[in-house]
This record gives sequence, structure tokens and C-alpha cells, in this order.
Amino acid sequence: MTDRKDAKPHFFLGRTGKPELYTYSGGGGGEKPLIPEKNRQQHGSRLLGQLQQIQTDQQELKTEASDYPLESVIGIQIEFESFPDIALAVESLANETHKIELLNVTHRNDTTFATIFVPEGKLSAFEKKLRDYLSEKKNKNGGAIDNRPLIDAIRSFRVAALEALWTDDIDQLPEDSEQSFWWEVWLPVRGNRQGVLHDFTLLASAIEIEVSPQSLHFPENSVLLAKGNRRQFSQSGLLLNTISELRKAKETAAFFDEIPANQQHEWTDELLSRASFSKATDTTPYVCILDTGVNRGHPLLSPIIGTKDQFSLDGAWAATDDDGHGTGSAGLVAWGDLTSVLDSDSMIEIDHRLESVKTLRHHGDNEGKHLGIVTADSISLPEIENPFRTRVFSMALSATDARDRGRPSAWSAAIDSLSVDYLGENEKSRIIVLSAGNVSDSLNDMTEYPDYNVLQDVHDPAQAWNAITVGAYTEKVTITEDDCSNYTALAPLGGLSPHSTTSTTWEPSTPIKPEIVFEGGNVGIDQHSCASIPSLCLLTTHNEITTRLFSTFHATSAATALASRFAAEIYVQYPKLWPETVRALMVHSAQWTDAMCEQFSHGNTPHQQAQHRVRCVGFGVPNLERALWSANNSLALVIEDQLQPFDKIKGKPVATRDMHLHDLPWPKESLLELGETNVEMTVTLSYFIEPNPSSRGVKGKYSYPSHHLKFDVKRATESLDDFRKRINRRVLDAEGGEKPSKTTDPNWLLGSQFRHKGSIHKDVWSGTAADLAERGKIAIYPAIGWWKTRTKLERYNKSARYALIVSISVPDVKTNIYDEVFNQLEIEQLIEV
Repeated sequence: MTDRKDAKPHFFLGRTGKPELYTYSGGGGGEKPLIPEKNRQQHGSRLLGQLQQIQTDQQELKTEASDYPLESVIGIQIEFESFPDIALAVESLANETHKIELLNVTHRNDTTFATIFVPEGKLSAFEKKLRDYLSEKKNKNGGAIDNRPLIDAIRSFRVAALEALWTDDIDQLPEDSEQSFWWEVWLPVRGNRQGVLHDFTLLASAIEIEVSPQSLHFPENSVLLAKGNRRQFSQSGLLLNTISELRKAKETAAFFDEIPANQQHEWTDELLSRASFSKATDTTPYVCILDTGVNRGHPLLSPIIGTKDQFSLDGAWAATDDDGHGTGSAGLVAWGDLTSVLDSDSMIEIDHRLESVKTLRHHGDNEGKHLGIVTADSISLPEIENPFRTRVFSMALSATDARDRGRPSAWSAAIDSLSVDYLGENEKSRIIVLSAGNVSDSLNDMTEYPDYNVLQDVHDPAQAWNAITVGAYTEKVTITEDDCSNYTALAPLGGLSPHSTTSTTWEPSTPIKPEIVFEGGNVGIDQHSCASIPSLCLLTTHNEITTRLFSTFHATSAATALASRFAAEIYVQYPKLWPETVRALMVHSAQWTDAMCEQFSHGNTPHQQAQHRVRCVGFGVPNLERALWSANNSLALVIEDQLQPFDKIKGKPVATRDMHLHDLPWPKESLLELGETNVEMTVTLSYFIEPNPSSRGVKGKYSYPSHHLKFDVKRATESLDDFRKRINRRVLDAEGGEKPSKTTDPNWLLGSQFRHKGSIHKDVWSGTAADLAERGKIAIYPAIGWWKTRTKLERYNKSARYALIVSISVPDVKTNIYDEVFNQLEIEQLIEV
């Protein structure tokens, strides 16, 4: 499932919660990496000789530059190479005073490469470092200021060649120096963005490289496309000196969508030739698409969906797809965005399969039927036929309006009931993936992006507490159509998709929606309005296979399909997980992009900004590697457990019953060794609630969910007893002593007053490793819900299961926190035996 050599399975701890009776309580410096010392005179003199060669090369570039009317700073780019397994102090290579800029850092095998730009006349700054090294320079107090840690780590340096600027996987760089293709060129700003753009375009044109007139602007870079071959890019040192990074441009959907039908068949055949499909077994996960049907005759779909895997809500309907939406979703669920898949040459293994339920054909279908019933009936069809399959239900159908504004509807309550299997007494919970819904179909309205999106609410039934609600972001920013030269991409790279809705206007007590975002495409904008452009969309399977095989797809429907595929891939690796745990891994692995942080920074404090941002883009973009694997310096502890939140003793009212205390296997020694190093801990708690069957759209904070569960973490400065007393009044009453302080724990991203919304809670703690070393105990405790308040329904004695994920991430890849935890667990198992 992964090519990462450092990938290790998460720690699945099982049921580790120690129950105790619960009553609501009311309201050091890390070691520096070891760098072997070199023979100072030999090593320094050798590097000084390399510098002298670079000075000669710089003079030649200066002479060459005199032939062009260049507008940006003249200089030279230098690639530094580390000794194997030695980290370069890359930040020390840059120097703001001398405008020496770090361009990129790459890692190949066990070696680090860093490229810097040195303006004309500033090589003397590095020469001084070398001469101080050779002379063993000291300050007036006798302390060394000879740059030894920096210089001893440098194996060599040279004028940067093209390969030093290539930051994609090296196998993406064609070996044939004459093969022409589109490059993604990242240009530095250097205090004169337009000057650098001018110079690159001028120099590229001189060697017949075709340059796209459109560019993306970021704080430190401009990004554009250029078409040429490796020989052309390599022949001009001046050209390379205007570039900070080179990557292979990604093909857009427009390329494949526009090619003739016969060529689409050729591309399809080529893809199938490097694809393999696992045989269905008892653990094979299925994604069941509730939509307009699927045309399984499509060659890219027929290997993973059989005729017996297609169903129709109405027996008179054919299971095929006349609309196109269902087949479009199926293509993304099966393959992901075909743009990138077709553009690759790597082998592909598909280990999940598809099911389809034709829930509607066109507008007017299901008239007179409640949509909650329609959904339930659709889900029942494949379950009756194959009751023991592992499934992810995917539904991108939603109401056309958002009048519920986060309040539960009958439809969303039906989704919650199906998720928790309320009618089946929680025997078979389900993972259901829903689209957040799209903003208005009016492209004119999108011109007010992203402010317009902030005011457009997530659509019914996506406010369902137990479902995974999927919004859309986009990395589609390159327009390739010749007739769209006046358009630019509306959303920035990594920003909220212009199609996506949010929950910023909802009541504060409502769930955080969407929880996650996936690619949903972009739109173009010119001086008049917005336009849908194929190159800004995803590529998927076309339903009319006799006409063509590929079609574009976009918006939260596309994002929902990709999210469903992501869930299935988790099941492939971990087939026995609860749906609550799969949901937790998806949300836990999500992170915000830089563009999201820049777009949604409303508020006066980091807490307020994060709380606003999570209402717009959820917890960000899930990462499959992070969802599936731990590493030496990043580990995840996964717990599946259950507790009884409430109880009723005869003659007394219903009261809270149990909380759980988890004493986690904690890499305490490794964290203490890291001392004052900044580290992160992420905690995600996921559980399903039962919706209140007697409430219909009631606002009350406690009337809808059956129960709440919350988490809290022991603080570094409190004892275990003080921690228990702080969250559990019963412990305080029984053991006495002073009531613990109610001070907050400020290092959390969202904070305890905000994170406990809905039925999945995630927060990120940041601080020193020494502080985190003392935080290896977590409590899960209940809060009020209708199981407690609606006594006549007699659900107060039910147990509630939950998934808890706690991960630690430290920046030093040489710090092995994983093995420390592994060894602890091995010892515990030996003791048990």
C-alpha cells in the first residue's frame, strides 16, 4: 500500500479504558545532531577551491548577462551536498542581510541537497565563513564562532545544474534530453516579481522555450508553465538562475476530455494494461454509490462492479445510468482523478470494488416519498443481497436549499439513525459519506468568492452528526485551453473550491461541517464573470460509452467520491476497523493547506481564527499515508472501546455512570531527551449518537443526540489524582482535598470549549517535548443527552462505543519514539503471558 521505507503500522491498543464512576465536575533543549569533525585544513581548503571555481563561473554568467536587457538581480545558484546521513544546517546557508536565498531542499537516498541563490558580489559572505573555519575563529570570550557544524556537514558544493532545481520525483524527469513536455516552473520573487518573470520569459524565448502567459502569484514565488526539453533548459545558466524549482506540469482534464473518442480508447487500454484488480474476498471493501446508476459496460468500471452489484430503488428502472452523475462518481471512486492516473506510467492496484443503487433517474422521481425513507430503502437493497460485506456508502445527493442551517432534519436524522443502526440496536453501524452541497449554480455569484461561500450553508442532509460530510478544495489552477487566455483560476492553489459550502452561519452548538475536504475543481474568472473550464475540473468516466469514455466532473460530488475511495483504502489495509474508527482516521489525518490558513484568518486570536477556519474547510485535506502509517518520529495510538454513559438506580433519577481513563504507552524518555523542542499531539475522538426519534428540528443543545462524549488530557504540572479530581467530582468528593484550579490549557488549537461539537472531536496540542512527556493519560467522559433526559424511552442503560486516536509528531527524524512505544507493549505482553 505504500512505497515509504519508514512506514510502520499504527498501534492498535484495543480496549484500554479503565472505568471509574463519574460525576460531572461542573462547569529542555534537544540534543544537536552529531556531526563528525573533519580535518579542518584539508576539508576547508578543498571547499575553498570549489568556491574559487564558482567565482569564475559567476564572472562568466555576468559577461553573458550583458547581452540581455535583464531587470532582476544577477547572481548564481549553488547546490550544497551533505555527507551521507548528516543533516545540513540549511537555514544557516541563507543570509537575509546579503539577500542570499534558500531556494529548495531535497533528499535523495541518505543525502541532503540544498540550493541557494547568491547575488553578484555576495560570494564573499560564504568565503568569510570558510576562512573563519580555517582560522578557528573565536569570540572575545574564547567561544568558537568558526561555523564548524555548518562546514563539517558539507561534502561539496557546485553551480546548480538543472537536476538541483528538480523537486518532483526524479523518475518524473524524462531521460531523453530531446523529449519536449510542459514544465511547472517556480520563480523566486527577489524583491522584483515582474522583473524575474520578464527575465525568465526573455531568456526562455531566446532558446525557443514556449512560456505560458499566465502565472500564479504566491508570497515568495510565481508559478507558470513552460514547454521545452531538458537540453534547452540545461543550456543556459542564466535561465536556471531565474528558477527556484522545476516540476513536471500535471496534465489537466481538458487534454483527455478533448481528444477524439478513438484516442480515448487507446488511453483506456494503456491504463488497463498497468492495472491489477484484487479478487473479491470476505474482507474486500465495497463503495456503494447511491446515485443515478452506473454504466458498468465502461471498460474502466467493468472489472470492479458486477451485474449482481447493481440495484434500483424502483424495480421498473434499469440499473444503468442515463444521467451521467452516477457513472461520473463511480469513475472517481474507482480510480481517483483520471487526469493524474492517465498521466502516470506507474502500476496501479485496485483492491476495493463498487456497488450501485439507482436512487433516482431525474427530477420528479420519488415524488411523495420521504427522502429519509428513500435513503434507508436504497441502503437496504445491497445489504439484503450481501449482508456481510464491508461497505462505504457514498451519496452526493442533497436538498437544493440550506434552510436547516445545521439543525437536524428528518432526512439528516435518518442518516444518523442508519449510521448508528438505531433500529438494529447498534449491531451494524455504517460509514456514510455525504457531500456538503454546492453554492448557487450562478457563476456570477462566484465572483464574490470566497466571501460568498462563507455565507452559503451546507445542505440537508449533510448536517447529520454521524456522517462524514465532505466539502471541496482545489489544486486545479492551470488553464490550458487556447480560447480561455483571458481567464485566470478563481481559487488559489490549495484554497477552498468555489463550489463548496460552509457552516459559518450555523448556531454555535451545531456540528462542525464539513469535517474534511477533497479536490472539487475550480472555475475561471475574467473581468466580467466566472466560467466553468474543463482544465479546472476532474476527469472521470463518461456514461455514454458509445460516444466517448471520459468526462469532466467537479464540485462536492467529486470530492465525495474521492473521500469514499479514501475510506475504502483504509478498509483495505485495516479490514476489521469500526466505521467510527475509519471516520476518525480520515479526520485525524487531515491538515489545512497554507492557502486555507491565509484565506480564513478571521478573528483576533489564533484560537478564533482556527475556529472560523474549521467551519469553512473542516479539518482540511486528509492524507492517506498519515491515515495508514506511523513512522519513527510520528506514531498513532488507536483505541476502540465502549463505556456506559448513564445509569438509573431504582427510585433515583438517571445519572452519569462511567468515564474511562486511558494510561497510554508513552515515549516519555524520548520526549524528555528532546527537551524544549516543539512537538505536536493530535487527539481525535469519534463515536456515533442515536438521534432523538421524537424531536423534529428542535434547536435544543441536548435534545437531539443520545449522549455526548468528551476527552481531556492530563496536564504536565498536575498529578494523576489532581487530573481525576479536575474532571470528576465523584473523585473529589471521595478523596477530599482542594478543588483543582479551573484554568485553561492554552496550547490547544481549538480549545475544550469549542472542539466538543457533533460526534467527532479533534484538537491539536503544540508545545515542548518535555511538557508532552507528562501528558500520557487521557480521560473519556460523558455529557448530557436524551438517553439521560428522556427517561421514558428507557435507553439510559445503553453502552456507547468510541474510537480514540492519539498521535505524536516530533520534527527530528532521528528520534525514534515508535520503538520506545513498541518495546513497552512487548514487555506488557510478556508479563501477561
